[in-house]
Order: sequence, then structure tokens, then C-alpha cells
Amino acid sequence: MNLLGKLTWNAIPFDQPIVMGASAFMVLAMVLIVGWITLKGYWPYLWNEWLTSVDHKRIGVMYCVLALVMMLRGFSDAIMMRAQQAVAAGGAQGYLPPEHFDQIFSAHGTIMIFFMAMPFVVGLMNFAVPLQLGVRDVAFPTLNSVSFWLTASGALLINISLAVGEFAKTGWMAYPPLSELQFSPGVGVDYYLWSLQISGIGTLLTGINFVTTILKLRAPGMGYMRMPVFCWTALATNLLIVAAFPVLTAALAMLLLDRYLGFHFFTIDGHGNQMLYVNLFWVWGHPEVYILILPAFGVFSEVIATFSGKPLFGYRSMVGATMAICVLSFLVWLHHFFTMGASAGVNAFFGVMSMIIAVPTGVKVFNWLFTMYGGRVRFTVPVLWTIGFMVTFVIGGLTGVLLAVPPIDFQVHNSLFLVAHFHNVIIGGVVFGAMAGYNYWFPKAFGFKLDEKWGRASFWCWLVGFYLAFMPLYVLGLMGMTRRMQHYDNAAWQPWMIAAAIGAIVILAGIVCQIVQLVVSIRRREQLRDVTGDPWNARTLEWATASPPPAWNFGIQPHVDRIDAFWTSKQLMGAKPDKAAQSRKYEPIEMPKNSPTGFVTAFFAVVTGFALIWHIWWLAALGAFGAFMTFLAFAFRRHDEIEIPAERIARFDRRHLAEVAP
Repeated sequence: MNLLGKLTWNAIPFDQPIVMGASAFMVLAMVLIVGWITLKGYWPYLWNEWLTSVDHKRIGVMYCVLALVMMLRGFSDAIMMRAQQAVAAGGAQGYLPPEHFDQIFSAHGTIMIFFMAMPFVVGLMNFAVPLQLGVRDVAFPTLNSVSFWLTASGALLINISLAVGEFAKTGWMAYPPLSELQFSPGVGVDYYLWSLQISGIGTLLTGINFVTTILKLRAPGMGYMRMPVFCWTALATNLLIVAAFPVLTAALAMLLLDRYLGFHFFTIDGHGNQMLYVNLFWVWGHPEVYILILPAFGVFSEVIATFSGKPLFGYRSMVGATMAICVLSFLVWLHHFFTMGASAGVNAFFGVMSMIIAVPTGVKVFNWLFTMYGGRVRFTVPVLWTIGFMVTFVIGGLTGVLLAVPPIDFQVHNSLFLVAHFHNVIIGGVVFGAMAGYNYWFPKAFGFKLDEKWGRASFWCWLVGFYLAFMPLYVLGLMGMTRRMQHYDNAAWQPWMIAAAIGAIVILAGIVCQIVQLVVSIRRREQLRDVTGDPWNARTLEWATASPPPAWNFGIQPHVDRIDAFWTSKQLMGAKPDKAAQSRKYEPIEMPKNSPTGFVTAFFAVVTGFALIWHIWWLAALGAFGAFMTFLAFAFRRHDEIEIPAERIARFDRRHLAEVAP
């Protein structure tokens, strides 16, 4: 019996210099980071303040850090693909062999969707939503930590595949029969499946947590129609997560049963149905687009209202549009496979629904424009990202409506036109929204603003780079170039691919500017310091507390009697701090204790996932047992809360009020 299952030295690709070089760089970076933390003696601080924290703000920041790191990882794949396609025309074969190119585009899509975009929007929701609701934490703080660490576990497994074994060569959707054992006998698809199953459980737990938080834990007086729009978009997003992610989990579980136990859910020669997987995947997949974009819509709503200095135009219509998108997103999935044999009537229905769902999105765009109209707009970095989004996303939406027409979709399906549209929506919508939120809430998280000059440079590089990188793909799609081509013979396509590669390099410059922006901002943090807690003269409750907020968020829980309660209170007080608060009676606050449950669970999840991938059954059993015992220990904990003394809360609040006072 082989104790290591399928794992042998052959799993490490010693014969592939690019892979080994990337793996060595990744390992070296990790060793240097761990060594630096050890030399500086930061481990106790990291363990107590971050790794075991159940504070929603700390968890939100960690989600965003994970997303930014995975953006670098996923973008490295994008640069490699674009460079390969720019040179691999005619007789030139490029530098990436086909099997490596297949892994790269599969990893790029998987990482950017599941481990960059998802953690970024979930991180922003984690940080801002409880503060905007005027509460002290989410409904289930420890579960929130577990959710984050399960997501990080999935990301780690994806990156392990770079050095040990391989990743899937199926694309990020892993369609059968290509993903079945007969055509993908290696461990690549298993890495894909177990990474997504583990991180998907974490995401589902997040959805349950935030639906409960928003519906049950609002500040006194905050009815549904007094919630900030970002909270509404977060509610819609998490309702979609709760409804859609179990479908993905079921689809991937059936594929796992096909691969591991010889089931035939999707194998045609076993009387399975490949189209069952396609339907299940996109029943999750199209709501996933709105899971990503709705929080970005919420960010833009907050940014535009704040920097226009006026209430958001059409608040009720924004709420209605958000919830309409939430419902309609489940009625459009089949437009992803118009060409796969459905009847004309079915295609017509989903085509019409795909056009209808554009209406509430249009309502939002007009509301943002009307909010800016007549306002005194301050063109800060978050506003630049927002304006760039409105222009870019409208183009992506129009091409989406075009693809919703079945005859047109028949012509451009599976072409680079589709790739351009998808990136038009995800980059122009989700990434721009995440960057706007990152710049907007950064001073609230860390107490100092990000450097404006480098922020503007980053925005312009991203915007120009996006158009250079993806507008040529629309042209190539109309010329007939299909996606995922490692090599092509038509020399007329090459100039457009070179332009796309140049665009990717310009986006890379934007990422470099963001890194420089962060470094410069940290070095200049005293000059960029915000002592008011409200550097933007904002409207919602997260700006009513100090920056960064204390663990308990609010010394005295806010009472809300209207929309934009914080803005109204500032107007009534003449923009002065609430002096009455100094005479208020503070009471002790009970807060959840830090818990290692999430971190330890993540360790066992990685062990279990890796063991299942390589068929090391004894190790998988140990990992599952360890995770079970971790939850059992948490369930039988004796003391899960600590009491913050009233004196400490009063001292903090009065010091903050003294700093704010003119």
C-alpha cells in the first residue's frame, strides 16, 4: 500500500523551467516574509490582533489583502497569455507549450473570479456594512473568521498546484466531458474541485452571516428604507449567495462523484447528461456576476452621494432596482449557451429576460448621473474610478444586450468578442468598484488617506490599459478568432493581439502605481493622518466614529430617524462634534473573544483537500477529524465574550471628540 497515494517526485515539474522558476519565486517570497516577521518579533501581534481576530473590520481588511495578492497572481497569468498570443502567429510557436497555456488560462479565470473579485467585494462588505448599520459586529463573528480562512485555504490549494502536480486544463468552468476522468486523468481538475468546494463553503457561511446581520442587527430606528444603499446591495448579494452557491456545490459534488467513485452524472457513455452540468453551473454562474457587481454598485452610490454633497437621487428606485436585479438574475442563465441545442422558444425567453435585466441597471446609471447633476462634485480618486466605471460599464452592458440576441450570439459565441464583453463588465464594473471602495474606506480602516497623485496615476493606467487590452478583442471576435488559442495561423490577427499585450502592460503599470501609492502613503501617513474620522464629509454612520474604529465600533449605539442620519446630525450641529455625548452615561460592552477556530480549521481544510487530491486517504481522514474536533472544541467553549469597561469606552470617545473639536 502506498501511504502517499498518487503523490510521487514526478508530481514536481522539474522539466519545466518557467513553472519551477515561478514556484521558486513564490517559495522565496514566503520565506522572506516569514523570516522578516520572525526577526521583527511580530508573531504575537499578528496572532492576537489578526490571525485569531473575529472583529469584522480586521477580517474585512484580510479579505482585501488576500484579494490584492491574488490579483498579482492572476494578473501574472494574464501577462503570460497575452505575451504568448502576441508572438505565436504563423510559424512562430511562442514560449508556452499547449499544456502549460491551458493551465494558465484555467488558473487565471478561477483565481480572478473566486479568489480576487469575490474576496474583494466580501472584504468591503465585511468592513463597512456593520458600521453603516450602526452595530458592533456581524451576527456570527467566529463563523465570519471561519469563512475567511476557508477562502484562504482554497486560494492556497490553487497555488500549491503551481509547484506540486498541475492545475486543470479545462477553463475556469470545467465542463464535462473534458473534466471527466477519461479526458483529465491527472490531479488538475481535482485541485480545481476541492479548492472551490472548500472556499465555496466559506462563501455560503458568509452569505448566511450577512443576511442575518442586515435583517436582524440594525441600529435602533434604522428601518429597511433608512439603510444606506451599500447595505441594500450587500443584502441582495448575500441573498444570491445563499440561493446560488448550494447549486455550484451540488454540481461540483456530482463531478467529484463521477471522478472518484465512478458515478455517471455527466458521462455520456454511462447515460449521464453533460448539459446537466452546464445548466447547474450557469444557474450559479449568472447570479455570480451580480454577486460581484451589486456591491460595486453600492460603493458607487456611496461615493457619488458623498462627493456630490447631496442625497442620492431616487433612493427608493435604487432599492427597487437592486432587488429587481436580485430576482431577475436567476432568469437569464441560459443565454450562456444559446448555441447548445435549446428550442427557439427557450432561447427567445432567455434573450428577452437578458434584455429586461438591463433596465434596472440603467435606472442606477441615470440615478448616479442625476445625483452628480447640480452637485458640487469633488474629483477625488474614488470619483475618478466611478466615472471610469460608468463609461466603461455602459459599453459592456450594451455588448451584453447584443449577445442576448440569439442570432448574434450564434455568430460570436466562444469568440474573443465574448471575452472582451466579460472583462468589460468584470474589470469596468467589479474591479473599478473595488478600487473605488478601497480608496474610499482606506482612511476609515487605517486612519490616514491614500496618496492622491499616485492614485490618479493608477486610475489612468488602468483605464487606458483596459481599452488598449480589450477593445482589440471585440474586433478579433468579429474577425472570427476564438478564445483560448495558444497559436494561430492568421497573420492579420497579430497586430490586434500585440495591441492587447501592450494594454496589459499599461494595466501592469497601474498595478505598480497602486503598490507605490500604498508605500508612499504609509511613509507619509502623518501628513495624511485623519483625526476627524470623517475625511470626506460623508453621509453614513461608519464616518461617525474614529478612524480606525475601536473594536466596539460605537461607544453609544446610534439612533437613526432618517436616511443619511450622520449627515443630518452634522447639519443640525453645525458640523461640530456631539458635545452632548460627553455627558452621556457609558455602559460596559460585551464583545466576542478572539478565536483560533478559523485559522486551525483552515489548516485542517488544506490538509484534507491536499490529501483528497492525491488520494492519501489516511491523511484526509486525519484532516477531517481535526476539523471536526476544532468545531467541537469551539462548541464546548466556556467563555466566548469579554467585557469592555465603561471607563475605557468613555476615555476613548472623549479623546476622539477632543481631537475633532475645533
